[in-house]
This record gives sequence, structure tokens and C-alpha cells, in this order.
Amino acid sequence: MNYTERRSVPRYSFIAAAEIVEPASGVRMAGRISEISRKGCYVDLLNTLPTGTAVQVRISRDQGVFAAPGKIIYAQDGMGMGIAFADVPADQLKMLDSWLAELGS
Repeated sequence: MNYTERRSVPRYSFIAAAEIVEPASGVRMAGRISEISRKGCYVDLLNTLPTGTAVQVRISRDQGVFAAPGKIIYAQDGMGMGIAFADVPADQLKMLDSWLAELGS
């Protein structure tokens, strides 16, 4: 089963700046979000991290910022990676939900 068939929530095209930090090494990567859902996002960037890597995600758009822990669920070398959000704080979920409501209307 591919990723599209396994998705349980809608995914939307979404353009925003992203910063991905790998806490274990302190590596910081700047990328661009191209898709987002309530459970995760896809980040466009050339240098990817290995599948399973724990990361901190920070997405900046207009006046809002969304920050949450996540995990790399797949990577496409030279293209980007899919990140699943994990244990999203309630205040951050509120920001994410407001973006998704705007995208879904």
C-alpha cells in the first residue's frame, strides 16, 4: 500500500518556510513546505535525513508559526522528505487547524 492509500486525513498544497532541526546533532535545515495535513507535512529540500530520524519542525507562514516534534517517515534524495507530527502541543494544533480550515474552504 502506498502513502496516498494509507492517509487517513486530507492533505493540502501549502507553501511556507520551514526549519527542521535534528535535536541529537543540532543540525538545522531550511526548506519549504509543499503539502500539509493534520498529521504531517512534506518538506522540499535537497539534503534529507534518514527515515526514522526524530526532528523538531518549525513552519512560518504570514503571521503564524507552527512548531512541533516529528519523525521522518520517508525521504526522497535530492527532493525532500515526509514528516509525521508527534505529540503536537494543543496551542500548536490550534494554529495548524486554523491553516487547514482556511485551505479546506
